[in-house]
Amino acid sequence: MKRRDFLVKGTLASAAITTSNFAMGTILNCKNPNETLNIGIIGTGDRGSGLIPSINQIQNFNVIACCDTLPFRLENGLKKVEGMAKGYSDYRKLLDHKDIDAILVATPFYTHAKIAMDAVDAGKHVYCEKTMAKGYKGIQSLINKVGQSKSIFQTGHQYHSSRLYTHVVDLIKNGKIGNITAFECQWNRHGNWRRPVPRPELERAINWRMYREYSGGLLAELCSHQIDFANWVLNEMPTQVMGSGGVDYWKDGRETYDNIHLIYNYPSGVKATYTCLTSNAKDGYKIKIKGDKGTLILDYAKAWFYPESNQKKEMGTVDGVSGATVKWDKGLGIPIEMEHIEPSKQALIDFRENIIDNREPISNITTGANTAICIQMGLDAMYDNKIVTKPIF
Repeated sequence: MKRRDFLVKGTLASAAITTSNFAMGTILNCKNPNETLNIGIIGTGDRGSGLIPSINQIQNFNVIACCDTLPFRLENGLKKVEGMAKGYSDYRKLLDHKDIDAILVATPFYTHAKIAMDAVDAGKHVYCEKTMAKGYKGIQSLINKVGQSKSIFQTGHQYHSSRLYTHVVDLIKNGKIGNITAFECQWNRHGNWRRPVPRPELERAINWRMYREYSGGLLAELCSHQIDFANWVLNEMPTQVMGSGGVDYWKDGRETYDNIHLIYNYPSGVKATYTCLTSNAKDGYKIKIKGDKGTLILDYAKAWFYPESNQKKEMGTVDGVSGATVKWDKGLGIPIEMEHIEPSKQALIDFRENIIDNREPISNITTGANTAICIQMGLDAMYDNKIVTKPIF
């Protein structure tokens, strides 16, 4: 799909899931592979600075500027750049840099929409980390801005770029697990998620994830990837959300919950559950997609298929290979074999090639907005202790 042919709807109510053939395809072909693109990194905390080494490894993709309001983080980001890069404390000054073609937004959640809109106004292409925008107003404003621009906008739900994940989606859509009946997702960790603070006045700047004014907590920072995946597979938006959470373990003054449990109901009748703990890391990250013919399980980099008991005797074909031997992976199920690289690096490769080809990303303004809407629905359900339905404007 060419960028000029893509139209973003002007209201949240009509922001529907869109997909493209690329979601089931291979790496994009770059029309001008030797063309060099320059990118600026806005936000050089753990995520922003962590992505710089991956960009360094991508041919003809150069980091030439970094920005952060905290000097020690800016210094850390600049140290990771190969070559020369200019440092900024004000992102608006970075956006004035004429040689920058694109920017990566890796700042606190509540700043995403404003920075991304300013970048679009400056004529830059944008890779905006998840979750795309905070609150319905921020989501709507960013939809409108991108829809009126010629900029390529990619949302940082990197599993959309994973060749393993796209292969699994292809398997599901081709009937591998039969009729989908449920998603069961978890992302469990054991840790307080708190960063050290050199001076008390920097508490909120550094530990912004702990405060509702700035953060969507575990739901926005972790579960959003899995919600994005469920939306992608079902090609639907949930109509109803209920959930619960609390500050029940890390009693340290935080406002965002240290454990969350949510159920999202989809029009097709599928229920998707999400659990995120910070007091127990058992089984870590998992997505289970359950169907009447079997279950697919995904972690960060691997996938397995579990046929239903009545299907096991009929397993003469594994993953589309006639006559293949059913090989169980130490009780984990039948491994799904697919060559792929680390998803975040693949997403950055795709971003560069989307710019070169003037092609709409598969993780775009619409899919990003849909997931952001789901995040806000979940936050409202937990914080207001109510069943939340999809907003209508």
